[in-house]
Amino acid sequence: MSGIRGKGTKPEVLVRKALTGMGYRYRLHRRDLPGSPDIAMPGRKVAIFAQGCFWHMHQGCRFAKMPSTRPDFWREKLEGNAARDQATLAELQAMGWRSLWVWECALRDELTLSDLPRALKAWIEGSEPFGTIAGPTCSAVNREAG
Repeated sequence: MSGIRGKGTKPEVLVRKALTGMGYRYRLHRRDLPGSPDIAMPGRKVAIFAQGCFWHMHQGCRFAKMPSTRPDFWREKLEGNAARDQATLAELQAMGWRSLWVWECALRDELTLSDLPRALKAWIEGSEPFGTIAGPTCSAVNREAG
C-alpha cells in the first residue's frame, strides 16, 4: 500500500485539466482545510475531492468491490476511510465550504468524462452545499453534481 499515491493521481489530474481549461483558479491540497481537499477554490469556498471508488467505498459502484483476501482488515480500513470522509464533509460545511466529490468511475467513462467540464461548471456556479459526479452505472443517488 505504500505505493498508493495520495496526490497527483490520474483522476485528480483530469479534474484539474478540466478546471484549468475553463479558466478556474484553484489551490492544491490545502492542509489548513479538513481532509486537505485535492482542489480548493478559496474565493468561492469550494473544495473538490477526486475520490477513488475502491478506497472510499463508492456505494453501488462496480469498482468498489470488497477484496476476498483478509476481509476483516479491508472492511475496517475502508469503513474508516468512509467515516473520515463524512467527518471531513461535516467540518467543511460547518466552515461554510461547499464540497464536490468526483468519483473515479466518472472519469473512466468516456461519455461522463466528455461532460465533466459542464458538470463541474454547473456545480461550481450553483449553490448546493454538496455534490457528486459519478459514472453512468452507479446508483442514481450519486449521478448528478447538483
